Amino acid sequence: MGVGISILVGIQATVLFIFFSYLRILGFTLLSIPFLYGSLICLLVSLASHPSINLPMLLGKNPDGSIPIWSIIMFSPYLVLVRIFSILRRLTSGEEPYHEICEGVYVGGWPYSPEKLPPGDPAIIDCTCELPRKSEFKGHPYLCIPTWDTRAPQPGDIESAVKWACRKRAQNRPVFIHCAYGHGRSVAVTCALLVALGMVEDWKMAEKFIKEKRPYIQMNALHREALEEWSKNRLSSPSLRGGMK
Repeated sequence: MGVGISILVGIQATVLFIFFSYLRILGFTLLSIPFLYGSLICLLVSLASHPSINLPMLLGKNPDGSIPIWSIIMFSPYLVLVRIFSILRRLTSGEEPYHEICEGVYVGGWPYSPEKLPPGDPAIIDCTCELPRKSEFKGHPYLCIPTWDTRAPQPGDIESAVKWACRKRAQNRPVFIHCAYGHGRSVAVTCALLVALGMVEDWKMAEKFIKEKRPYIQMNALHREALEEWSKNRLSSPSLRGGMK
């Protein structure tokens, strides 16, 4: 049950607190205050994102994908870290922004520009709580299931996303499921969708199928546990379309 983001943000909180202490010792009291604030905010995020708490609504992301101004200001130490890490990772990974897993079903990373969105005016399922929906995509059907990075959507949220996506596919509209990088949260939802569409028999086969198309996916124990729970209690029925395509 990897701690993931809690450790990463906890390290950031520690580093900021060290800077605060060092500046206080040197007598730069006013200059040290922003570092103390940043440390406390990162500590709060570290606790809220721990699997035993798991409170993504802390960041206040709205159902329309917007992040309110108060949250941007209050949680800026964390959100700035997220943006910097995202930019660096995209520059160094060389990975495609998205992959088509089967006809009309795409999985990938956060679409920060129109070029990063799949073709065909897709409906969008956003699995992030830390990244905003871009204003350029306001015309696309949109569903947000806010989830911390390295954490899993709740089984009920997975079921809601699957039903929503199945309705869009029934209308012959492509569906794009994304998280920050298209490796964990979005893959978990896509696994469930492939099962519901009748493309595979279970989520384990779906994971292997997705990995063939998008090799760098990396679900963890939390994602698999959520999928197993979803599988036991799911209400969405498999589509009549059978077999992998």
